[in-house]
Amino acid sequence: MALTFLRGIQLNPSMLYPSSYFARKHGVLYCCMRNAQTQTATQEKEQTKLKVSTQSQPKAVDKFLKDFEAVIGIETHVQLSTLTKAFCSCPYNYGSPPNTSVCPVCMGLPGALPVLNSKVIECAVRVGLALNCKLSLNSKFDRKQYFYPDLPKGYQISQFDVPIASGGYLDVDLPLEYGGGHRKFGITRVHMEEDAGKLLHTDGGSYSQERVDLNRAGVPLLEIVSEPDMRTGIEAAEYAAELQRLVRYLGVGNGNMQEGSLRCDVNISVRPIGQLEFGTKVEIKNLNSFSSMSRAIDYEISRQVELHNQGQIDQIVQETRLWEEGAQKTVTMRKKEGLADYRYFPEPDLPGVTLTEEYVDSIRESLPELPEDKRRRYEKMGLSMQDVLFLANDINIADFFDTTTAGGADIKLAANWIMGDIAAYMKNEKVTINEIKLTPQELGELIASIKDETISGKIGKEILFELIAKGGTVKGLIKEKDLIQIVDTAEIEKMVDKVIADSPKQLEQYRGGKTKLQGYFAGQVMKESKGKANPKLLNKILLEKLNAKS
Repeated sequence: MALTFLRGIQLNPSMLYPSSYFARKHGVLYCCMRNAQTQTATQEKEQTKLKVSTQSQPKAVDKFLKDFEAVIGIETHVQLSTLTKAFCSCPYNYGSPPNTSVCPVCMGLPGALPVLNSKVIECAVRVGLALNCKLSLNSKFDRKQYFYPDLPKGYQISQFDVPIASGGYLDVDLPLEYGGGHRKFGITRVHMEEDAGKLLHTDGGSYSQERVDLNRAGVPLLEIVSEPDMRTGIEAAEYAAELQRLVRYLGVGNGNMQEGSLRCDVNISVRPIGQLEFGTKVEIKNLNSFSSMSRAIDYEISRQVELHNQGQIDQIVQETRLWEEGAQKTVTMRKKEGLADYRYFPEPDLPGVTLTEEYVDSIRESLPELPEDKRRRYEKMGLSMQDVLFLANDINIADFFDTTTAGGADIKLAANWIMGDIAAYMKNEKVTINEIKLTPQELGELIASIKDETISGKIGKEILFELIAKGGTVKGLIKEKDLIQIVDTAEIEKMVDKVIADSPKQLEQYRGGKTKLQGYFAGQVMKESKGKANPKLLNKILLEKLNAKS
């Protein structure tokens, strides 16, 4: 076993079989086949017509779950952002032309041998530790045998009975609009495996055509299997969102669902309240957003409860269903007669994976502050839960906030500026916080300039948008545009006297009882001062003048 650690953790970047050894036609390899059957999802004939409203599913689910309980578990595939694939030196870039990032290893050609990418092990350990799992210091890879056109080897390199991590949990804070609260969901296991290729469906007229793109074959994945601890679509969606957040914080993947970098398969069953045995499990696929996941689960719960109430429990069968976004319902994809026999056996071409305590400790020490820890820290700083959830949701926004406050900026004001005007600008311009020109240091300087009354809040907002769009410094803009706030009492009095003298009619109305006209006078003074008059001082002097006996 002395060599196992070295062989299992080190990556040999030079492969014995370069991709130029096999021929391409016009630079692209395609595998085409006729498809005598179209997708069963589009042909499904529902055996039972259900009257389940999709317009108000949460309310419908609450109604249906009066006597039933849903049991939900999720299998999540996380694509790792390594430079090369799991067992060869091919790079993977989303959106590359089909079959341009392939070699004999990821194509499963005879004689090609896999070499483990050490970064995959590191990512798996980081995720395992972040999920509070127990790590297996001695694990192995296994062959999972099954046939599918996008699986070139006829088997998938995965982990079966000895996953690299198991027995963990994930802390989740639910959004306030859904009642808030804290949940802890169990993690059954985390294991490493390689991805399959991808089928490209094209319309061939009288028959459909499917082409195989093997660019994705061999890309490293982590499969994270939860315990069946979730009970609602909201809980499941928030669990998946927290996993995405965790993956991004750790830097092991981008977690983009639209690219397939984070894929969730949801398993759902319902049972009468009080029953210990699980009901028949149904799997749902084709979930490309967290909102879709929540709606799909709520629909499926309603469907199964309705079948229970109609005495048609036998119609709930173990199957895989697809979520149709347009129709807002799940439809049958394929039936499952029983557990699949994947004929697992240890991967003969790869050594076991042995981790040392020193290796694990070095990764543990390198872990960043995780989302759960950051949220608790923000709470202790006195921020509301709404602020906490917004700031900790995106690691880049959290880093921007932390850097701003580390410089001494007021915590609540920094949160307000980021969540308000800065977030609105990013949404309107469709940019991230890393793409704006404003720096955390200048936001802190802006907040300080408003607090010490160098400038007013109104001018601060004008400066902010210029800093976001063009950059620069707060002090530079104040000096360049002569924006320093007027705090001289005599100067403000002169402007107030002028405005009152120019508005005799409004003055008469104000003193006649229309006190709301104070806002009119304040606005005119601000206009006269070009927005530079100190608001507090202005209002104090204005009230004295307006209420003075004539």
